[in-house]
Amino acid sequence: MVKANKTATMNRLQSAARLSRTALAARLLEHGFYAGQDQIMIALHQENGQTPGQLAARIGVRPPTITKTINRLQTQGFLDKKASEKDARQAHVFLTDAGIEAIRAIEKSVKKTEKQALKGLDKKEQKILAKLLARLEANLSNIVAIDIDDDGEADE
Repeated sequence: MVKANKTATMNRLQSAARLSRTALAARLLEHGFYAGQDQIMIALHQENGQTPGQLAARIGVRPPTITKTINRLQTQGFLDKKASEKDARQAHVFLTDAGIEAIRAIEKSVKKTEKQALKGLDKKEQKILAKLLARLEANLSNIVAIDIDDDGEADE
């Protein structure tokens, strides 16, 4: 009897995530967006006027990464930065009219990619998959959420 590969599930999960991101990136590129830009656009669509730091925290990237991407999106005409009325050192990022229009293309690309990924799964299987993925996210976010105290010890 052959032993099951203990990393097979994680390998499949990583492969599916990578392939879904590649498929989505190809669709987004048709609309002039590069990988990662869609996440900033969607985050601003949900809550316009965030600071770069807030955006970075929300989508889980480092502030220097977000700054470069914001600058590119601003050059493309999708975003605008405005100085804070309370603190001139702080900028807030807003979708432009072109950015708001682009949200539809992003959402359509996401829906097409999801439809491609879920092809062949019935509604019940899709619900089960969504629940299982939510459970995986919760399990993994508990690992990330471990706090490190001032002594460098992990609080669980």
